[in-house]
Amino acid sequence: MSQTYQVIGTRPVRHDGVDKVTGRALYGADFQATGLLHGRILRSPHAHAKIKKIDVAKALALPGVEAIITSVDFPDPGDRIADLGEGAIKVRHLSSNCLAREKVLYKGQAVAAVAAVNGHIAEEACKLIQVEYEALPSVTEVVKAMQPGAPILHADLVTESMAGANGDQKPTNLAKHLQYKLGDVKKGFADAAVVVERTFNTATVHQGYIEPHNASALWNADGTLTIWCSTQGAFTVRAQVAELLQLPVSRVKVVPMEIGGGFGGKIRVYLEPVAAVLSKKTGKPVKVLMDRAACFEATGPTPGSHIRVKVGCDKNGKLTAAEAYLAYEAGAFPGSPIWAGCVCIFSCYDIPNLHIDGYDVCLNKPATSAYRAPGATNAAMAMETIVDEICEKLKIDPLDFRIKNAAKEGSRRADGPVFPRIGAIETAEAAKKHPHYTAPLYDNGRLAAELAPRGASPAAKPRGRGVASGFWFNIGLKSSVAASVNADGTVSLVEGSTDIGGTRTSIAMQLAETLGIRAEDVRPSVGDTDAVGYTDVTGGSRVTYATGWAAYEAGKDIQRQMIEKVAVLWKVKSDELTYEKGAVKSKSDAAKQMTFKEIAAETHKHAGIIVGRASVDPPWPGGAVATHIVDVEVDPDTGKVQVLRYPAVQDVGKALHPS
Repeated sequence: MSQTYQVIGTRPVRHDGVDKVTGRALYGADFQATGLLHGRILRSPHAHAKIKKIDVAKALALPGVEAIITSVDFPDPGDRIADLGEGAIKVRHLSSNCLAREKVLYKGQAVAAVAAVNGHIAEEACKLIQVEYEALPSVTEVVKAMQPGAPILHADLVTESMAGANGDQKPTNLAKHLQYKLGDVKKGFADAAVVVERTFNTATVHQGYIEPHNASALWNADGTLTIWCSTQGAFTVRAQVAELLQLPVSRVKVVPMEIGGGFGGKIRVYLEPVAAVLSKKTGKPVKVLMDRAACFEATGPTPGSHIRVKVGCDKNGKLTAAEAYLAYEAGAFPGSPIWAGCVCIFSCYDIPNLHIDGYDVCLNKPATSAYRAPGATNAAMAMETIVDEICEKLKIDPLDFRIKNAAKEGSRRADGPVFPRIGAIETAEAAKKHPHYTAPLYDNGRLAAELAPRGASPAAKPRGRGVASGFWFNIGLKSSVAASVNADGTVSLVEGSTDIGGTRTSIAMQLAETLGIRAEDVRPSVGDTDAVGYTDVTGGSRVTYATGWAAYEAGKDIQRQMIEKVAVLWKVKSDELTYEKGAVKSKSDAAKQMTFKEIAAETHKHAGIIVGRASVDPPWPGGAVATHIVDVEVDPDTGKVQVLRYPAVQDVGKALHPS
């Protein structure tokens, strides 16, 4: 049954829009404070080397330099493992990624940091720091890093394997081996009329956010630490910094600034602990900025990968079996999104027989980070390419093939979970019905003749049309909000999810819908870690779902309080009242009601402040599926690809703000 909404599905102006388009919004680099020092980082010129000696004497003697730190200024992390927002991680690895310890493991790894009265002096001081290295052999290709005799990055790293122990457990670059099985793959391939097997190699790709990494810190005389930064998760930063510097989380406050893009790449800390220790050493606030080169050299890209896929299909176009071998680059430290690659590679399809092996591999590159469905995009490219080849061999329409083989409610993923209702069939059917799919390939409003010089015969460039499907599972996790009702009938909403895509507005809209008021009457803000309850990272496509759920529950809390207030005013029992469409009404007398604004004004007269609160930890939502169509034109001389037309069909549930 369809539901009628007043706010959801409309297109209000984004609450943060005016400040951003006028330049008033404050980003990390805009932070200012009295006595502010400026920090810069010295980075390794080697991909792999022992650090034999660091001499900072000349740099410290430079006028204007107030402090220099190296990894010895960080607490010894020991061998602790902690879950700091993106799964379990070895604290030593995170610490070494902020300032290298015994070795550098990639070109650009941070080695030392300087705080000076301005950035120019700090940069000059970095040049004066003398580091003695012993260069070591390096490995920067995932397949070579897995081979016997490859240079070993970590002497204490042995393979964690789902498929059994790694023999004699010698040091290796292979951090993890995942394996998933379903059905009988050997029989599935025997039943296939067509089998296609291909190998794919993908390169690392940086997220390319417009705003470089930044962090400012003030280690106060009372022992408390405040950090200002652009991050996808203020509580995640708090957890990482507290763990690295061995502080209670109650002593660390993180203030999220506006964020100029993240896409998954602004979750791990790089500069925050460095700025904190520099501040502790100088007693002054310190701001540390990366330039663009440092972002590319030292912060996590999506992993390069080596993927081998084998798929079997019967003569009727029904998938019978599939195998996948995925080796993902973790970079210098374990932790590539190999699990997501394994889970997502076949999840658009209902395949009875599956075998998947996934490998997390260390090599001399920056540690990889999330980047928009991390791990899934590499895998989708491989599988969808093979699906298209099968369709060509069997002469089956590629969307008909996807409809016939689509995962649906009850389909089991290779890693175990059974799907609830998902939209794989529906997105493929909608794509097939789209006018683009039935339009001629060259009917894109750009005839070849229009592109050619007058009088010349059209020089048509090769054009093609493709379709592809993709899967992502989304997550729930913890979110908190608080909503205060003001005397004028507006609501001040404080939430803990940093806003990287307009979520202030989507959360405000869900609260407004629950309360029956206008979206413009909700004033949302993102709180610091002392201002709102614990909230997990903005990532995994979770905020609209989980923080929206918290906003809904906070709205229901406000409804309950308003019913209680009106019950006192009317001298009736609260169960005789109901909340509907922005008003408290009598169940027995439909004409008797008080509107939201009236209740807000009345309760403020009597010091009856209403604050709604909620903290939620919802279960994982159902997976999301998409099917896209694209027409492209390729220049055979340069290889440049131009996108001509691109409809995307997404299983979004309800689009809160269609724009």
